[in-house]
Amino acid sequence: MCGIVGYLGARRVNDVLLTGLKRLEYRGYDSAGISFFENGNIKTIKKSGKVTELEKLLIGENCTGSLGIAHTRWATHGEPNDTNAHPHSDQSGKISLVHNGIIENYISLKKGLTKDGYTFRTETDSEVLTVLIGAIYEAENDFEKAVRLALAQVEGTFGIAVICSDNPVQLIAARRGSPMVFGIGNNEYIAASDASAIIQYTRSVVYLSDNEMVVINKDGFQTKTIENDLTKNKIHQIDYDLEQLEKGGFNHFMLKEIFEQNSTVKDAFRGRLLVDEGNVRLGGLSDVAEKLRKAKRIIITACGTSWHSALVGEYMLESLAEIPVEVEYASEFRYRNPILDEDDILIAISQSGETADTLAAIKEATQRGITALGIVNVVGSSIARDTSAGVYIHAGPEIGVASTKAFTSQITVLALIALWLGRMKNLSATQGKRIANAMKQLPEQIEKIYEKVDEIKAIADEYSSSRNFLYLGRGYNFPVALEGALKLKEISYIHAEGYPAAEMKHGPIALIDDNMPVVFIATKDEIYDKILSNIQEVRARRGKIIAIATEGDTLIQTVANHVIYIPETLPMLTPILAVIPLQLIAYYIAVKLGCNVDQPRNLAKSVTVE
Repeated sequence: MCGIVGYLGARRVNDVLLTGLKRLEYRGYDSAGISFFENGNIKTIKKSGKVTELEKLLIGENCTGSLGIAHTRWATHGEPNDTNAHPHSDQSGKISLVHNGIIENYISLKKGLTKDGYTFRTETDSEVLTVLIGAIYEAENDFEKAVRLALAQVEGTFGIAVICSDNPVQLIAARRGSPMVFGIGNNEYIAASDASAIIQYTRSVVYLSDNEMVVINKDGFQTKTIENDLTKNKIHQIDYDLEQLEKGGFNHFMLKEIFEQNSTVKDAFRGRLLVDEGNVRLGGLSDVAEKLRKAKRIIITACGTSWHSALVGEYMLESLAEIPVEVEYASEFRYRNPILDEDDILIAISQSGETADTLAAIKEATQRGITALGIVNVVGSSIARDTSAGVYIHAGPEIGVASTKAFTSQITVLALIALWLGRMKNLSATQGKRIANAMKQLPEQIEKIYEKVDEIKAIADEYSSSRNFLYLGRGYNFPVALEGALKLKEISYIHAEGYPAAEMKHGPIALIDDNMPVVFIATKDEIYDKILSNIQEVRARRGKIIAIATEGDTLIQTVANHVIYIPETLPMLTPILAVIPLQLIAYYIAVKLGCNVDQPRNLAKSVTVE
């Protein structure tokens, strides 16, 4: 969950590394550090806090070499402070390393190294790996071999970049379970944990596979396994622009990404939705179409916001494709010995395509002979490469830690899959056209919600001092309630819970008083009368009711304190519209409270460690 960048080339190294760290800061922002060459030796400067704190320390530093590495941290082992910040050095000072992941056997490695006379300055597992490389290098006098032999002893996950003062024009990067990519420029190379640190300099990148390393020097690069077998890698082209990594006039990335959803939802179905036929074209699933059609059960696995989109997908797939669906937290799936059948299909959902628990769930399923599919945003990501087939959501880079546009794009793709499968089975062309036409209208309907931003902001301001929120919905809108509560918790640190509205009477109703805001997703559908009854129960206990309702519904105004209207659509597509006001409420409350919206405390964008 940390940001790594390494550079070898003719540019001023510190400038490249700092720019990369700023692009990667959404991956971790507890501390930051940099190692570069000065008078033939490696100099390391690191500091707790944001990258800007590190940048202050680098003013006036004269980097004389062409090689360096840098890191922005989300702490796992050891508290975030100057000492535990990366890069780490070995005892001799010749080796400098940055690391993302968890070295599970670091305690036993540390004991062995301590017995051999090596000492440690930090509480981190990463320093243990650095010292191990240094110890092997001391014995072998071969930098590349030292890295390979050290990694062969490691249990756990890693994405690393490492340099040696005896090799001032050599950069080594490696991965196992934690993403690493390197860019190939004009006589320059950039290794990073995310392509966003690379795009300013080149669009040509190579994604490392698990247990693979790259050795880069001024004459080129060579990829090989940790066992020293040469490998061949395809060079990919980054498909987004640098402008997509900028705020574009918005105060925060989160707000920018909320306001991109009219475009990103359209991009998710562009070229795939066949409106006149009431059908869908999904080239990424064509090879597994028959397996999906014959599937006895679909298991969707995900974490966080992606898990909420999976719940919506469950309802869609069961309704349109008539296939039993189970939704599993990936973190639980991997450990609970699930009962799987050879005719089951696993669908893994992840914005980054690097979520550690979701990758482990895929591994568990595939080891048992189950076909695994991916729904991801990042092209070339681990899940995209480790699954048999899948669908990209095409949402573009999502920098805000609290996911917004990825959620609505994931639901859009799940709707496409449900429609596609339904048409392969029993769904009529008439029903298919109705759904396809409704999907086509979504971008324009989202734009109508944006017109209510001042109204939504006023509601957010009114309730920004509340310390608890309750979010309630039924059917397709229950996952929306969960997502709305999660967004508020993530960025404003206000306690919020999402529940099925009917479950309120089984406990949460005890919390309701005249200080409790209760957000209802109360759109017109077949259970609208039921949700009205739930609203009346809250009203009788003097709770403050904020309703997300369908345009034209005047009855809701008689029972709610505030009503935010969204355009009418099919119930299965309502979550795409209903969640946007909830994203905006969370955003404006967080801004009102002075929170760091894009980088909320204790969170990182991509959870690449267990």
